[in-house]
Amino acid sequence: MASSNTISAAVSQDGALEKQSISGDIQEVGDASKPEVNQNGSMHKQEGVRQVEAITSVWSRQVLIVMFIFRHGLLATTSIVATIVSGVFALPIAKVIDIWGRCEGFVIMTYAAAHTIYWAGHIGMSYVINIMLADMTTLKNRLILFGINSTPTIATVFAGSKIADLFYNKVSWRWAFGAFIIIMVAVCIPVAAVFIWSKRKALKQSLIVPRVHDRTAWASRLLKPTDQFTFLVVGMLLTIFGFGLLLLPFTLRSYAPNGWSTGYIIAMIVLGVVLLAAFILWERYLAPVQYFPFKFLKDRTILGACGIYGFIFISVFCWDAYYQSYLQVVHDESITTSGYILNAFSLTSSFVGPFVGLYTRWTGQYKWPAIIGGIPFATLGTVLLIHFRTPSTHVGYLVMCQIFNGISSEIWVLTAQLAIMASVTHQEIAVSLALFRLFGSIGAAIGFAIAGALWTNILPAKLYEFLPGDAKDQAGEIFGSIIIQKSYPMGTPIRDAIVAAYADVQRKMVISGAAFLPLCFICLLMWKNINVKTLEANRGK
Repeated sequence: MASSNTISAAVSQDGALEKQSISGDIQEVGDASKPEVNQNGSMHKQEGVRQVEAITSVWSRQVLIVMFIFRHGLLATTSIVATIVSGVFALPIAKVIDIWGRCEGFVIMTYAAAHTIYWAGHIGMSYVINIMLADMTTLKNRLILFGINSTPTIATVFAGSKIADLFYNKVSWRWAFGAFIIIMVAVCIPVAAVFIWSKRKALKQSLIVPRVHDRTAWASRLLKPTDQFTFLVVGMLLTIFGFGLLLLPFTLRSYAPNGWSTGYIIAMIVLGVVLLAAFILWERYLAPVQYFPFKFLKDRTILGACGIYGFIFISVFCWDAYYQSYLQVVHDESITTSGYILNAFSLTSSFVGPFVGLYTRWTGQYKWPAIIGGIPFATLGTVLLIHFRTPSTHVGYLVMCQIFNGISSEIWVLTAQLAIMASVTHQEIAVSLALFRLFGSIGAAIGFAIAGALWTNILPAKLYEFLPGDAKDQAGEIFGSIIIQKSYPMGTPIRDAIVAAYADVQRKMVISGAAFLPLCFICLLMWKNINVKTLEANRGK
């Protein structure tokens, strides 16, 4: 936990972005980062943004520390699940919290997390927490709290599996869900309560203009975001179904009776392309309220930051999707041990995060740390896996690669977010970070599609090739069950054939992941070299 001095020093309001310091020179900001202006020339800010600026202005150091502690504990109950649904929901969530407010969005996401759209709410909570942290920090200190806020993972990596095992064997799985509900509510209520108390205090100090509480005003407040959200849903659904239908055939092809020639496989691909084309036409010509903020992608820093997040997910999920199965079958590790090896990635990321923030606070730089610090670790972590992803490799080398990849990913993810936030106004932070998450979710979906395509198209054929003659008829059954795969003792001909098939497909998956690293490097070079310390000195905090 950070000291109170560190936390309080990190607090300030983001003002209007007027100029940036790029490579030591002051340059005008591009269109993507200009504040919205009314007809009379005054800067327009949406209600939720105005409220949070007023609310955080009345926070004392003690209140700030309390809020950070509550958020810090909450993140231990959330995790990043990169799916199309969770990614596309970030942009509507950005509109909700900008119009209604951070507190209202936080409570809505808590509610959604308990219902059918579980992951949308789950990821939404994590996203809103990051926006709230951005609201209460200066640019140069922001990554410190972003990094510290992810450190509960260090504990949950080790404790989560054991706690789950104890619930399952000592109590019941029902009480595990019950305990989760109690913990989540207990942590969420104080966060919302502090926001409500702070809002009332800001109202008393006339920092927020009170609304007329009649039926018309309340109906207008509820109707306005609802109307906007209705138009956003159209773009959101076109994105979900478009990418879903386009990517699913890559994993379903091997199960289709005629492969790529199967009617429904062709139909899914064609319909996916049509829906994505319809999405672009809808957003460009028909949507009264745009779901996808194309204007931000005109800024090369934002485009590069979003691009690297997407390519990181593609690269990692190409080889990570079936990694735990590989560890259990090829190296005969238990579920717990294979989980520890797999989670060395996230464990390292959580440990490195605060130090990335401290370096950024000290130097004000984010581009060169991303290049000098991230590229060597990403290259070593992925390329060495091509050599070490073999049955004869000691698992210690695999852990080493996970550590290298964890370091590079955390450096890139944190600095990419800072690059985006340094390029936009406070008004635009929520939407720009939602766009960032959307690229990540699409990248993850593509990575999963590549991994699934390689797995389902190569492994069955290699199993049939390597299995002894009298066991070739069991190839389909063996492919479909890791329990059956592990039932054959190590060293037996059938288990050796399974291990050889795994080794072949996993090597191709790692090579596929490594092929996307050059694109990550290109995205890094696109970033402007903005010094956030100089930027804040010029524009105000």
